[in-house]
Amino acid sequence: MTDTGHSFREHFPTLQDSDEFFNRMLSNDYRWHRIARQLALLAVLAFGYGIVMGVYHSLAQAITSGIKVAVLFLLVLIICFPAFYIVQYILGSRLKLHQMISIVLSGFTLMLAIMVSFAPILIIFLLTGGNYYFLQLLHIAVFIVAGLFGMNAVVRALKYSCERKSVYPQTGVAIFRFWVVILAFVGIQLAWNFRPFLGDRGQPFELFRDYEGNFYTALVYSVDKLIEGGQEEDASTAHRSEYLQPANEVADTVSLEELLGGDTTLGD
Repeated sequence: MTDTGHSFREHFPTLQDSDEFFNRMLSNDYRWHRIARQLALLAVLAFGYGIVMGVYHSLAQAITSGIKVAVLFLLVLIICFPAFYIVQYILGSRLKLHQMISIVLSGFTLMLAIMVSFAPILIIFLLTGGNYYFLQLLHIAVFIVAGLFGMNAVVRALKYSCERKSVYPQTGVAIFRFWVVILAFVGIQLAWNFRPFLGDRGQPFELFRDYEGNFYTALVYSVDKLIEGGQEEDASTAHRSEYLQPANEVADTVSLEELLGGDTTLGD
């Protein structure tokens, strides 16, 4: 294999070859052209996942959601990375700029690869008439699970830089965990401003939504609507049974009349 950088798996670590990946990423031959390929792969994966989100509503929503998810991830990186790099530099990190960028990108690329791997499951729920609020919560769960794997990959890379290469301070790992919290809040705020991604089928296509509020109230609202939907279904079933019960009683009466030959007067 002449250039392993062209392989899909060369852009993020796996459990089997994480040390080899981190060592290659920290070597001097890991240059900016490989980072450019990481960014391209990240954009493609983000666009693909956005397509899966938006296709629930329409083709137009799918295309715009794909673009918005890709822009969302790139903006989060652009906004949050400078503060992280400066803090790490002040702490004494000897990682070069391109090495730090590649480490963070590897975590985001892994996160998006995991998210795209959930696409068949999401499509099944979509095709089988998945509830809008249920799909919202399902996408949020996918983001959280994939994010945990992605950020854990970055932590392992930083620990490797600290323990094996001695180019990264131990305190930097703790700082990174704090940075992840800031990253999550920035990502959530941007995603809220970029909504809708999924798109409600009962509403017309919208590039951006105007109503106020925040992500957390919307999350609670989605849970409430999902629970209310189940309660309404149970109430509807009970309501139908109230109408079915008198009908059953009439059917029993008719059967009794037929059994007695059409005459229910026993005294004659």
